[in-house]
Amino acid sequence: MNIQLIGIVALAVGAVLLYFGYNASQAPIDQISNSLTGRYTDNTMWYVIGGVAMIATGIAVTLFGRRI
Repeated sequence: MNIQLIGIVALAVGAVLLYFGYNASQAPIDQISNSLTGRYTDNTMWYVIGGVAMIATGIAVTLFGRRI
């Protein structure tokens, strides 16, 4: 199996997680939470953190991965 394919899949999953994180941050409950506490809900933060981590991993594996 080509390791670069795994990197591309990780990029796609990361993009989907960031999309969900963005949509969650626009929800009324998250807007209220951000206004009152200055931070988003835990679920929204996990979507964003997970998305960024998956994109970084996907880029690294795609660019520097070797074929198995």
